[in-house]
Amino acid sequence: MRSFIPKQTFAFCHSLLSSRLLPSSPTSPSPLPVQALLTTAGLLPCHPDLTLVSLNSLLRVLSRRASSPSHPLLALRLLALMLSTDSPLPPPDHLSFPFALSAAATVVLSPGSQIHALVVKNGMFPSDHYVTTALLQLHAARPDDARRVFDELPKREAIHYDLVIGAYTRAGMAAEGLGVFREMFVDGVVPDAIVLTTAIAACAQAGALECGEWAHWYVERTAPELLGDAFVGSALVSMYAKCGCLEKAVRVFDGMPERNDYVWGTMVGAFAVHGMADEAVACLDRMASEDGVRPDNVALLGALSACAHAGRVEEGLVLLCEMRRRYGVAPGHEHYSCTVDMLCRVGRLEDAVALIETMPMPPLASVWGSVLSGCRMHGNVELAEVAAAELGKLGAGADEGIYVQLSNIYLDANRKDDARRVRKMIGNRGIRKVAAYSAVEVDGVVSSFVADDQAHQRRVEIWEVLWLLAEQMGGETDEEETLAAVS
Repeated sequence: MRSFIPKQTFAFCHSLLSSRLLPSSPTSPSPLPVQALLTTAGLLPCHPDLTLVSLNSLLRVLSRRASSPSHPLLALRLLALMLSTDSPLPPPDHLSFPFALSAAATVVLSPGSQIHALVVKNGMFPSDHYVTTALLQLHAARPDDARRVFDELPKREAIHYDLVIGAYTRAGMAAEGLGVFREMFVDGVVPDAIVLTTAIAACAQAGALECGEWAHWYVERTAPELLGDAFVGSALVSMYAKCGCLEKAVRVFDGMPERNDYVWGTMVGAFAVHGMADEAVACLDRMASEDGVRPDNVALLGALSACAHAGRVEEGLVLLCEMRRRYGVAPGHEHYSCTVDMLCRVGRLEDAVALIETMPMPPLASVWGSVLSGCRMHGNVELAEVAAAELGKLGAGADEGIYVQLSNIYLDANRKDDARRVRKMIGNRGIRKVAAYSAVEVDGVVSSFVADDQAHQRRVEIWEVLWLLAEQMGGETDEEETLAAVS
């Protein structure tokens, strides 16, 4: 018997699983006996070993959420039946649990903790590589939990470091992720292309230029062929651009022997970060002439963003209109959002609203957020009220930043009563704004801080330096206020 499930068999089995293994209500008829179900679907051959292979194949397919959101739930239900002592199904083995853990990682009310305890109880953690990897993926959304799993591993492999570094980076804790990257070398584990890509991306997020340069040097010295890897090369280009070293980003890009659409999209984005619209738009033609690559939606978005940062409105509008005809790419929501932001930056708020009305899809929060920011810059109170109302309808009303902006717009228009009303509403609703922060690398250590930071360990030194800088630049400083802050 084949160890995979034919498409027709899976479709039939899935329909039965959906209707019989997951009753719609407590009063629904009892589920069809699983043995009869799987026998009918051709998944219960006589040989017990092949039975488990078939069930694991079914678990593997069901654990993937991409085909249907209900599949992971069915996978977990099937695992529960395999664990039941009353079930005729064979018990799960060490290959069953990684698929079940993958399914648990995608559902809302996840039984991941119970499955974690089960694999520990049965001795599959930390001895089994696949179970260990699946556990790290399960806890990736909670990097501290992933780190605890990682710390229990007696033998760590490159993929384990990659998953923990990525977990920290996605949680906005890139500095902690880079700490794990350094531990990798202390432990004597050689990073592969995947780990290097993840670590360099963490350097970009943290602004850790020194660490990123070291990673670049390490690749050049130990595995120079990886500089031609699309993901490693793109990560280096992005890291240098985000850390302000565009010339180095261009050198890495020019040195790559093969450049696909992903690499070109990264380079366009690097030019966009620095507001170099001419270079970004020129890349769209260079892609075809130099490497025979057609611009995709990512590269076109980068070019639009470059036009927005450089104030090249007409060029950006032409690019949006010609995307489908010239490049064969239909404008998506992100392209419209970027164009609306471009129009709002230069005060063309009416044109922005007109563009929103022509969008082939409903505008999301990013669109109305750009309108609100434009209203703040250009003092349009009436449109700001419309934008805030639309954001509230989209569920973005829990963000204090929206109402703080609206309050400031009222203050700028000398509508103090409205500003007080909005501020009072913020307090009554208990709305909180996620604080933005800045980060700077000094001697290889990344330090982050927020506006009016009263908790930073070196705040007194920061205030003193700021006072000196303001004095040298000829600005007028409030000496009493600065001294009061220092004291």
